[in-house]
Amino acid sequence: MKIGSFDLEKDGVFIIAELSANHGGKISIAKDTIKAAKEIGANAIKLQTYTADTITLNCDKDDFIIKGGTLWDDKKLYDLYTEAYLPWEWHKELFDYAREIGIDIFSSPFDKSAVDFLETLNPSAYKIASFEITDYELIRYTASKMKPMIISTGIATIDEIQDAVDICRSVGNSDIVLLKCTSSYPAPLEEANLLTIPNLAQTFGVISGFSDHTMGSTAPIVAVTLGAKIIEKHFILDKSIGGADADFSMDKQEFSDMVQAIRDAQKLLGKVDYSMDEKKKKSRRFSRSLYVAKDIKKGELFSEENIRSVRPGYGMHPKYLNDVLGKIADRDFEFGDRLNYMENKL
Repeated sequence: MKIGSFDLEKDGVFIIAELSANHGGKISIAKDTIKAAKEIGANAIKLQTYTADTITLNCDKDDFIIKGGTLWDDKKLYDLYTEAYLPWEWHKELFDYAREIGIDIFSSPFDKSAVDFLETLNPSAYKIASFEITDYELIRYTASKMKPMIISTGIATIDEIQDAVDICRSVGNSDIVLLKCTSSYPAPLEEANLLTIPNLAQTFGVISGFSDHTMGSTAPIVAVTLGAKIIEKHFILDKSIGGADADFSMDKQEFSDMVQAIRDAQKLLGKVDYSMDEKKKKSRRFSRSLYVAKDIKKGELFSEENIRSVRPGYGMHPKYLNDVLGKIADRDFEFGDRLNYMENKL
């Protein structure tokens, strides 16, 4: 499965820098953030495409007031999304700029009109946000555009995850990535439950990844070791920009450090490998082998006193020790001689 030119099966971990609301209301900041994401090694920048009116109602009733111990308690949903909104008229310029400097770019649509708008920009993928996974018609319509579908599972039941996967497949789209996500901002480490990542892939027959809202980079690094092929993290050029997502976003240095740590983790994971390469062969000289530990005269018996398994590894393999013990020496041996003359006889 590819996102743009990136092959998720062959090219390692696809790292997404989530711009979200971290633009300070200025397109120049958005463009600088895209440039910084490219410079520090992110594979893609992701936008969010909505207006306050397409995502909620401008209503003062209690249902529309945020509560529950979030960063945005007591704020009206409509006001939050008005603050966080990235103007649609910016999109083409941002898409063009990202492509010009060589970083992938796509977005999360929040209604059908956003999908139609984004289709004019030909994104490499679509991301369904955690809270939209229950909007089956949005998933169906987005999947019908036959772009890779990246779906966060933060608030979904296992049945809803299955429904989302089935909907994508029902329209002929099997390019699906499910992201483990904890929809708390920021998310406590003890609620990350990263063991879900390999289970998502196994249970639903898809590629799995991690959309991270924890603080720091420990969680995404661990996620990579558990098989995450995509890591998504909120990125802000500088936290002084402020905004709805600033508190749980990584700044340039933090994100850069995370990217490097993820790439190092990829190298450490490597592949299943029992082959004997030249480095291993050379290192075997420091392994154990059979050596003469005491002068031996012709006709004497090999014993535990005069034959030992020691370093280095130029002599016979230690597995032959019991075969050698009790045999008669057919010549004289000096202390420190390799014992290898009998290897072809045993």
